[in-house]
Amino acid sequence: MVVINSAELARKFPQLPSNDVDRLVNQFSRFDIDGRGQIDQKDLVKVIQEIGEGQSYDQIRSTIKAVHINATGKVEVDEFLEIIAKLREGSTAAPKSGGRILVQGANQNTTHSMNDDERSQFTAHINSVLAGDPHIGDRIPIPTHTMQVFDECRDGLLLCKLINDSVPDTIDERVLNIKNKLSNFQIIENNNVAINSAKAIGCSVVNIGPQDIMDGREHLILGLIWQIIKAGLLSKIDIRLHPELYRLLEEDESLEAFLRLPPEQILLRWFNYHLRAAGWHRTVSNFSADVKDAENYTVLMNQLAPDLCSRAPLQERDLHTRAELVLQNAEKLNCRKYLSPQSLVAGNPKLNLAFVANLFNHHPGLDPVEEVERPELPDVENDREARVFTLWLNSLDVDPFVNNLYTDLTDGLVLLQAFDKMHPGIVDWKRVSRRQPINRFKQVENTNYAIMIGQHLRYTLVNMQGSDIVDGSPMLTLGIVWQMMRENVTQTMKKLSKSGRDITDMEMVRWANEAVQRGGKTSKIASFKDPQFKTGVFVCDVLNGIRPGSIDYSVLTRGTNVEDATMNIKYAISVARKIGAVIFVLPEDIIECRPKLILTFIGSLMAIDTAGRG
Repeated sequence: MVVINSAELARKFPQLPSNDVDRLVNQFSRFDIDGRGQIDQKDLVKVIQEIGEGQSYDQIRSTIKAVHINATGKVEVDEFLEIIAKLREGSTAAPKSGGRILVQGANQNTTHSMNDDERSQFTAHINSVLAGDPHIGDRIPIPTHTMQVFDECRDGLLLCKLINDSVPDTIDERVLNIKNKLSNFQIIENNNVAINSAKAIGCSVVNIGPQDIMDGREHLILGLIWQIIKAGLLSKIDIRLHPELYRLLEEDESLEAFLRLPPEQILLRWFNYHLRAAGWHRTVSNFSADVKDAENYTVLMNQLAPDLCSRAPLQERDLHTRAELVLQNAEKLNCRKYLSPQSLVAGNPKLNLAFVANLFNHHPGLDPVEEVERPELPDVENDREARVFTLWLNSLDVDPFVNNLYTDLTDGLVLLQAFDKMHPGIVDWKRVSRRQPINRFKQVENTNYAIMIGQHLRYTLVNMQGSDIVDGSPMLTLGIVWQMMRENVTQTMKKLSKSGRDITDMEMVRWANEAVQRGGKTSKIASFKDPQFKTGVFVCDVLNGIRPGSIDYSVLTRGTNVEDATMNIKYAISVARKIGAVIFVLPEDIIECRPKLILTFIGSLMAIDTAGRG
């Protein structure tokens, strides 16, 4: 039990009356359950609210951020009194201006702004989808008018739960640290799972680390929350889930060309399909200026549900009143979500995109496709590899973000950026055409240059020309990107190894077998095609070898059937992400023994192990 000297503290904080110091020390001790003279930082706002200081959540939170608290996340009594003293001097919440909130960056001289409506609407989304969760349901509802959502994200659990809501089964929740009192190490593990799983569903999280989430960096967390919500909303805009999207093909458009459209473009086409069917004279080409007067929304919802949603809002001249009437129509469709009248009229592109996607997901309004009309979809064989390679390119922070591997590399810029990030200075940017739009001749020049760099790096690119990439050839595009990704995986290990030489496939296989032996297990593989991978036990044994205790063998099975094997591999992938590995593969990639994708998994684990032992 730590003894607290109230008299000494009264001298240190003369601005606080001595009898008040006694009272505050007693209150502090009441919340110091362990008697160590500390309380958790995450409980601090609640503690100050309970002792009746009278300030708002955001005022208290803002004051806490202004006080240096040690890296353990534990608040000692003198820090507690310093916060109380600053609160009584007068503290304000984060300033707002024009619907935006200004927040402090990583240092005192940096500020960032974020949209207040987005914070409020995304918090409301979290409340709606995570209510009743067995692990964090007691945190819900989170007030939508405060910054509390960022504090609730600090331990990683809420973000992990949100990811699983958006893209089910991404995270095996058996790996999460869920008890009430988590150590900093356990919180970092949860945040590793959240960040690396977000990458695996297509989020760009290049500048976000576990510590940023622990520190409650508002603008970074809000951006991550948006990407997670967006991934879930857009994942359902898929012709495999909605064959009726076939109705949106334009005259003479091939199914292959339609499948290459990003979900946002398909949503706009869906929107315009219904506006045209309604005989309306306008179209939409964005989720901002074209919808902010609410006219197009009025016509869309009337077309989707004429018995419930009238066109009466068109008669209203005041834009905010009209927006409210439109949202009342949305409520009749159980789709009043993401938008407020203010954000609708402001033309907020994120919130309008979310609103339209949610509307489509609940009321597509397209005639079912008869069996004879049902389109024959292309083989998904290459889709698996294309998905992994796309995620890898995006993890390098290329611009623009890659949605479709075959259409978004055609001007060569993404390939050249990737080469330059892997080998800084290898690209002579004076040779590259970057001003948009880039005509075909310049595209071929750029892609020929990318192939030339690949040849310089000794890639196998026989008979490949820039025009093959410009034309979106699946086989050749996959070929060059795979060689880039493989080099990136082995390059990391090369830098970490003492020898500094290239790593071969068989050396990676030997390393994996040695890692298993280190952990006292006996499973073994001969190559990345080895059927031993199918059960999931081998990859778990590798993880056990590089991080003893990371695998709870009581939750594993022998993996003799697909269902059991899937559970084993899903668990292994989440454990790998928990220890910091960036894993893009899906369980089925390993069950089907896809050697290229298995190599990326083992390579990521080898890099983590080499770095840890280096």
